[in-house]
Parts: sequence; C-alpha cells; structure tokens
Amino acid sequence: MRFMIIVKATPDSEAGRFPPNPEPLFAAMASYHEELAKAGVLLDASGLQPSSKGWRVQYDGNKRTIVDGPFTESKELIAGYTLVQTRTRDEAVEWSRRFPNPITEGVACHIEVRQLYELEDFDGLVEPQTADRFRDIGMQ
Repeated sequence: MRFMIIVKATPDSEAGRFPPNPEPLFAAMASYHEELAKAGVLLDASGLQPSSKGWRVQYDGNKRTIVDGPFTESKELIAGYTLVQTRTRDEAVEWSRRFPNPITEGVACHIEVRQLYELEDFDGLVEPQTADRFRDIGMQ
C-alpha cells in the first residue's frame, strides 16, 4: 500500500521563506526520512518550489490553456510530500504520526495523508492489456 504524506503550503512557503532558524527543522526531517529509508518504506520525498515558479493546465472542453503561477489560495497548495509504501494502513498512520511539524515545533499546522491507487484497484474496470501497459512502464 502506498501513501503520500502531503505538506500543505503556507504564505511563507509560497514566498520562498524558510523558518528563521531552519537547522532544527531540516535536521528533524533528515532523521525522520533516514528512519523511513532504514525501514524500507521510503519511496520518494521532496519539497516543492513556490507556485510562482509553476503553472496549471486548464481544460475547457477541447481547449487546454497554460496558466502561470502564483496561485492565491496557499491553503490549497502543496509545499512538499513524502511517498511511503507500507504493509497496512495502520503502519502508514504510525509513520505519519511521527512526521516532524513541517512549519516548526510549537506552531499549529497539519499534514494530509492520502492512499494511492494501485493498478489492482482498477481490475474489472479496464481491460487487462490496458493495465499491463502501465505495468510495462514500471507503474504500480
């Protein structure tokens, strides 16, 4: 089972500002991710640049339009993620409970955790050969 731990953006992260003393936060994140790696559950993790450096693709019927950032609602944006693979949901809950406060300790915030779909979740919805095309390129 794969899960994404999602760190929500803040006005500071969207402005590209780090906490005044970032060392304790970075050290805590490094320790946490080292533990994930040693346990064999870490698949990927990264922080994201502010939305001012990104864009969205907007679909309006048959037309696609590129809309450059920044995007105004920081509470709807993502500042970073950690992707883990665990045997059970409970194991993922325990790992997420240990996630360091991504703002800084003592500051109220939240992270969101979402389970990823696996190809098996689409059994019976798509033809087996369609699912195999995803497997052939290494997707789960």
